[in-house]
Amino acid sequence: MSNHTGDNVDTPVDTSGAAAVPTGNTYDKYATTNPIEQRMMRGFFDAFDRFVGAVDAPKRILEVGIGEGVVTTRLRERFVDSSIVGLDLPDPELAAHWRSRDLDCVFGDVTRLPYPDSSFDLVLAIEVFEHFDDTGAALAEIARVCSGTLVASVPFEPIWRIGNMARGRYLRDLGNTPGHVNHFSRRSFSRFVATRFDVADVASPLPWTMIRAQRRTP
Repeated sequence: MSNHTGDNVDTPVDTSGAAAVPTGNTYDKYATTNPIEQRMMRGFFDAFDRFVGAVDAPKRILEVGIGEGVVTTRLRERFVDSSIVGLDLPDPELAAHWRSRDLDCVFGDVTRLPYPDSSFDLVLAIEVFEHFDDTGAALAEIARVCSGTLVASVPFEPIWRIGNMARGRYLRDLGNTPGHVNHFSRRSFSRFVATRFDVADVASPLPWTMIRAQRRTP
């Protein structure tokens, strides 16, 4: 089985309405050379690896909000026999980047995913819920296509904004990163995910909250 089969970016799905979703800033935290930020990213991926390591060999994986493809590439290295597809908003530069990494991705709207019910054993939503105008609709749609595990993360507020201000970033917006329209504490994000999933584990690799949850049987 191919380790990254899925729809190709040359045949995008219907994206009407997707452009209204804020995309946030374009700072690539994964490629940072700042030693403090590198340490934070190691903590983030330690939690991430622990959470996905608890999943039994998923056959199909979806990452919502694939971005530069760093997380998807990491998944591909771990789950070599899994089919993996990523989804994000229309962006020709990202599409070119996906091709350079040989990733299978589609353009689409998280509130209208182009997949049947229970299509994926594992769904990833890494650093995306802070951007959605309608978080409830996004979570409901993710729950619809997920038959097993969700791993999701968001900035840990207000720690995230405090950290930005300490570094002199976005001071006029009180540390709020451009495009962040939702702000979750550890407790509020857990409660939010629990509206559709059974929360199995919560981690706080500062400055993030990360959750592993199981799809609740209707």
